[in-house]
Amino acid sequence: MTTEISTAKSAIRLVAFMAFLLVFAVLLAGCSSSSDAAASAAGAPAAEYDGGGADGGDGTDSSGSAPVNRSLVVTGSMYMTVENPLEAADKAAAIVKTAGGRVDAQDETAPDEWNGGSAELTLRIPTNGLDAVVEDLRKLGTVDQYSTTASDVTNEVTDLDARISTLRASTTRIEGLLHDAKDITDIIKLEDELASRQADLESLEAQQRGLADQVSLSTITLSLTTEPVAIEEDESPATFIDGLLAGWHALTGFVSVALVVFGALLPWLAVLAVIGLVIIAIVRRRRSLTSGTDADPAVEARAEESPAVEATETP
Repeated sequence: MTTEISTAKSAIRLVAFMAFLLVFAVLLAGCSSSSDAAASAAGAPAAEYDGGGADGGDGTDSSGSAPVNRSLVVTGSMYMTVENPLEAADKAAAIVKTAGGRVDAQDETAPDEWNGGSAELTLRIPTNGLDAVVEDLRKLGTVDQYSTTASDVTNEVTDLDARISTLRASTTRIEGLLHDAKDITDIIKLEDELASRQADLESLEAQQRGLADQVSLSTITLSLTTEPVAIEEDESPATFIDGLLAGWHALTGFVSVALVVFGALLPWLAVLAVIGLVIIAIVRRRRSLTSGTDADPAVEARAEESPAVEATETP
C-alpha cells in the first residue's frame, strides 16, 4: 500500500514538472514574439524615413523649402559687336570646346561693300562652367545684349527615372515568363507584350538622354556683327550721258518739289483770289457811285442852256 502511494506521488510530481516546463516554454515563445513585433514596429518608421530621406515625396525637404539638387535647363542669347565677326566666331568656338562644350550650329556671312560680315553660333556650354565661358566671350568685343532663362525640370527628371525603373522591372518579369512559357499562344502574347514594353522603354530612355543633355549643357545663341561700312560715292557725272541724266534728274526733282509747293499753296491762293475779287468789286462799286453823283449837275446845266441857244438860232 505504501509503495503504491509513493508511486502515485512520483507520477503526480512528474506530471506537474512537465506542465511547468510546458507553461514556461509557452511564455518564452510569447515573449520572443512580442519582442519581434516590437522590433518590427520600431523599424518600420525608420525604414520609411530612410526611404524618403530628408526630402518629402515631392522632392522638397520637411520644412517645405526648394529641393537641394534641382535640374535646370538654361538657355540664353548674346549679341556682340566685333571688328571681324568671322575671326571672332572661330575664337568663340575654340573657347567653348576648350571648356568641354560644343557648337551645334554656325551660320556665317562674308563681308561685302555694305557691311563687314556677320556670324551666328549655337553654343552648348557646360552649365557648371557657363559663367567662366561667358566672361571669356565678352573679351571678343562689345556686348550689346546678354540674357539667360532657366527652366526647372526636376519633376520631369524624377518622373522619367521612376517610369524607366518600373518599365525595366516589368520587362525583366516578362522575359522570365517568356523563358518558362511552353504554350505557343502564351509565347506569342508574351513576345508582343515584351516588344511593346521594350519600345516604350527605348522611347523613355531617349527622352531621358535628351533631358540630361539639356540640363548638363546650357544653350547660348551668339550673334556677332560689325559696324556698317560707310561708303561715300562720287556723284559727279563723268560723261555727257551722265551729265544729261543728272540734269534730267535735277529737273524732275525741281518740278516735283515745285508741284508739291504749288499744291501746298493752292488753297491759300484760292482764298486770296476770292478776297481780291470781293475787294475789286467793292472798289468798282464805289467808283461808279461817285462818278454818277458828279455828272448830274453838269447834265442839268446843259439841259437848261439848250432851249435858249435854240431860240436865238431860230429866224
